[in-house]
Amino acid sequence: MTTKFLRLITAAVFLTAPALVRADIPAAENLLPSDTLGFFTVPDCSAFRAAAKVSPQILLWNDPAMKPFHDKFMNAVSAKYFAPLEKDLGIKVSDFADLLQGQLTVACTANGSGGHDDIPPGFELLLDAKGKSDQLKTALATLVKKSTDNGRVLRTEKIHGLSFTVITLSSNDLASIVPPRQPVSEIGSTPKPDKPVDIYFTQFQSLLIATSSPKVAEVTASRLTGGSTPVIADDSVFSADKLSQFRNSPTYYGWFNGKLVVSLAAQAPDDTDSDAPSAMPKFSPAKIISALGLSNLKSLSMAMREAADGSFLSLHVSTAEDVNSGIFKILAFSAKDSSPPPFVPADATKFSRLRIDAKQGWSELQKVVAAVSPNALAGINSVIDLANSGAQQKDPGFDLRNNLFGNLGDDFISYQKAPAGESLKEMSSPPALTLIGSPNPDQIVQSIKVIAGMIAPQGSAEPRDFMGHKIYSVAQRSVRTAAGTVTPAPLLMTSANGYAALSADEGILYEFLRSADGKKKPLADAAGVADGFQRVGGTSGGLLGYQNQREAMKSSFKVLKNPGDSSAMTKLFPPAFREFFDFSLLPDFDAVSKYFYMSVYGGKTTPAGTTINIYSPRPPQLN
Repeated sequence: MTTKFLRLITAAVFLTAPALVRADIPAAENLLPSDTLGFFTVPDCSAFRAAAKVSPQILLWNDPAMKPFHDKFMNAVSAKYFAPLEKDLGIKVSDFADLLQGQLTVACTANGSGGHDDIPPGFELLLDAKGKSDQLKTALATLVKKSTDNGRVLRTEKIHGLSFTVITLSSNDLASIVPPRQPVSEIGSTPKPDKPVDIYFTQFQSLLIATSSPKVAEVTASRLTGGSTPVIADDSVFSADKLSQFRNSPTYYGWFNGKLVVSLAAQAPDDTDSDAPSAMPKFSPAKIISALGLSNLKSLSMAMREAADGSFLSLHVSTAEDVNSGIFKILAFSAKDSSPPPFVPADATKFSRLRIDAKQGWSELQKVVAAVSPNALAGINSVIDLANSGAQQKDPGFDLRNNLFGNLGDDFISYQKAPAGESLKEMSSPPALTLIGSPNPDQIVQSIKVIAGMIAPQGSAEPRDFMGHKIYSVAQRSVRTAAGTVTPAPLLMTSANGYAALSADEGILYEFLRSADGKKKPLADAAGVADGFQRVGGTSGGLLGYQNQREAMKSSFKVLKNPGDSSAMTKLFPPAFREFFDFSLLPDFDAVSKYFYMSVYGGKTTPAGTTINIYSPRPPQLN
């Protein structure tokens, strides 16, 4: 009797236990609408923080040597963005930051639009506080009370059993944080005022849901309450990407619905039948998409994995398996050896090798241009004919189409070395060499001379000889900069070892021509390089690259710490952000050099699409 009673109690507890324990919040793809255009998610913020805390980037940011720069930057950002936000909403940003425990997802959806209407996209934020559900509830209650106290009218709507609070925001709200958008209108018409935006938000267990669209809210609420409304996880393209790209628990990942975006863009009305005057040629979106081959695009995805030995980023473009035209055919990597040849020295700071069929690419590009605009192709051919007529005065047999495009191969190599000096000019133009593989590199060189003559006046200097190779010097066109007109160094060109070689630095060009003497250690034998190449997929995918991050950042620090050069570099940032950076507060590079090492990348094209992997091993000094 007692045994039977205990069995009944055990069975009852076993059957009712699931109801007593809250189920985990579903992954982003199981909550987002099927018409999601793209989303980015951190599946586990706690795990992300743990990985970030020991990453070289965060360790650098928190290094005592960086404190003056770090503190001034954070204080400026806080004063301009966080302080007004906290004042307007009555909450502390740090309170919400502490709530990041589970997933954090931001998404954009088509919101039911057919691509040719005025329906704005929908946006959604998902934040899982996990064990800090009560703190989330308190923070939302504070937000509602502050908004009500400020005279803002809030309302409540029930969506699939969940009670959503709705707050209306105008363009004037939080204007100190988000600059107002300049109205755009057609000539002769009155600009349309920005429409107010309703923000729907609620809490389900430990999950914060905030969205700009009731349609988006309906899908998420339905899935959370047991409904079967279609979500992005049901999409066959996403399912394939999840299996191939998002396995093994990435630290964070993102996905872009290329197929849907292209479909919506193709439905946009074209202006070919418009009678309105226009200085630009009229195009049909559907025609352009077809010509470029974008209808073959399925999706774009990225996944980052942080591990003890380094970080690994994978980028993938998913395309139809029968791609035979358009931009994806032009850019497809050939599965050939892309390792650094022996002449690439170990002290190279950057290296890349690309294997694409350039001759086929040029032929395909002409088809694309002709399909989009026959007049544009006619213009290109006119320029080629003009170059031919000029060159044929000296060489009657010259034909740019045959000499240049007909001699293109499938091997493109570039590498550079550390700058020779520490000025901004020297830093921005380090010694670099570009190599173009060709069955007849001499004709490639002669063709480039002809093109250069059309761009900038050329002198009559005779080519110089070096180790049996003729080196031609080509003047480059002057360019205007903030500091005045600058005339680049002449471009030096020669041919050797099946390549047309181009460089503005004679030292690296001479080194290439002398490389057969075997006195230089090759890059392939440098510490960590071979292992890095294997981590990104090996050396036969068709794309391979390397960067010495330590040397690159060493140069950057020198430029940024120089007051004159720093001012020029600051102008690269948007005006609204320039005040945040005081590069004079950066430490000497030697104090933080241990946080930098190298990175490698590799790519390949398969019937499923193109993948590029980037690997940054952990600096040995941090182990």
